[in-house]
Amino acid sequence: MSGTVLTALTAAEDSGWIGDLEESISSGFKPIADAVGDVVFFQVSIGSATFPLIVFWLVLAATVFTIYFRGIQFTGLRTSLDLVRGKFSRASDPGEVTHFQALSSAVSGTVGLGNIAGVAVAVTIGGPGATFWMILAGLLGMCTKFVECTLGVKYREVHEDGTVTGGPFRYMPIAFERAGSLVSGAAVGIFAIALIAFGAFGGNAFQANQTFAQAQEITGGTDGLLGSDGAALVFGLVLAGLVGAVILGGVTSIAKVTSRLVPFMAIVYVLACLLVVFGNVTEIPAAIGDIVGGAFNPTGVTGGAVGVLIIGFQRAAFSNEAGVGSAPIVHSAVKTRHPVSEGFVALLEPFIDTVVICTMTALTIVIADVELYGDLRDMAAAGDDISNEAGVVVTSRSFDTFLPGFDNVLAVAVALFAFSTLITWAYYTQKAWTTLVGRSTFKENLFKVVFCLFTVIGTVVNLGSVLDFADAMLFVCAVVNLIACYLLLPKVKAELKSFLDGRRDGTITEVPVAERATT
Repeated sequence: MSGTVLTALTAAEDSGWIGDLEESISSGFKPIADAVGDVVFFQVSIGSATFPLIVFWLVLAATVFTIYFRGIQFTGLRTSLDLVRGKFSRASDPGEVTHFQALSSAVSGTVGLGNIAGVAVAVTIGGPGATFWMILAGLLGMCTKFVECTLGVKYREVHEDGTVTGGPFRYMPIAFERAGSLVSGAAVGIFAIALIAFGAFGGNAFQANQTFAQAQEITGGTDGLLGSDGAALVFGLVLAGLVGAVILGGVTSIAKVTSRLVPFMAIVYVLACLLVVFGNVTEIPAAIGDIVGGAFNPTGVTGGAVGVLIIGFQRAAFSNEAGVGSAPIVHSAVKTRHPVSEGFVALLEPFIDTVVICTMTALTIVIADVELYGDLRDMAAAGDDISNEAGVVVTSRSFDTFLPGFDNVLAVAVALFAFSTLITWAYYTQKAWTTLVGRSTFKENLFKVVFCLFTVIGTVVNLGSVLDFADAMLFVCAVVNLIACYLLLPKVKAELKSFLDGRRDGTITEVPVAERATT
């Protein structure tokens, strides 16, 4: 999912009481959103280039972790693939989902419109060179996911009914225990509240808004089947029903859906990108040259080489959410007796989200090189704002150069990305909710009803500045989560050593195929 909240596509006509309500919400919440955003996304400057300090915080952690673990995301890649296939986990191991299902669920929470529109805006503002730095940041972020997801499993709690609670809710108290219960409780509370705030609006209402907007677009727009305000409400109720049907089954139900939906979405999208890339095969060498050359010697980019680096790092950090602390929540539900095994699996997330999907989008746009792409780059160089709607159009037109009519497929892909993100965030926010109010069937079902209500609200009302506030809340999570990760790095190293030693001395062996926890 996009890390920055993209400008919401219109889900209902801005007229009548709905338009008045949207205006009231946006204007009333704007001072709060602006104040919080100014703090969380505090801008610093390097030369003529400016960037949010939170991006530096995320990329710094990824770099430190990579050095500390000597590039485990590269040396451990084969182990990661073996673990996804279930080679070292039994179906009888404690947990609720397989390695593959946990990976699919977590990826579904990050892959979204940001991979399509956000990347288009990045390569428009930063030029082809932004792709190079985006890939590098994605590779570094793999180690952040390794650290936080190992901790999520190590300190998880397996309840009597077999369900699991893990992630930052369980490892933060350990990390901050020396500071006292007050500091520890405050850190967990801040994380949980911030996660709920983003989940309700950015991870739910906004995704519902996007899903309806795309459905409306491919059915004739505002003059088509879904053009009325009433249609938005009905669509919202149906979507909420589908969401409810999935999340009522808990993480096992969510994992079953995402384990089928995510691979399908990713394969279809990447194949479409490859058709465009290889359909313009003679342009590939020049495009690669532009990407590498533009990373170090860009033209027409504010801030020069530093500006391009910042844009690429920012897109990667906001796309894969490495360090935010959301992914460890679902990864902690995995069936395993070796915490670091899920760290190995989780490091594949940024690779899939950023190195593969985001890069495919960027390559498609750079190689297709449609007229609109050039026009928007000129606008960006002149200092004009480039909207994310323009990003969607650039991507769509790039596909249309080789696949006429692909905008309809793109619309379906966006809707599926949004739906998968929505159901995964239902699980994240439910765990935050039960951390704050305690576990019971009534409390969990109440949460699910309220979550589905926000799904309906999202299809009917554009929440404007509330979404900006929610976006800031997501990165509040990253501040406290990464501090906890730094404090617990020795614990992760000990888990890694134990697993690797077990593989070498034969105490950890491959599980017979019939006993494996697979897809």
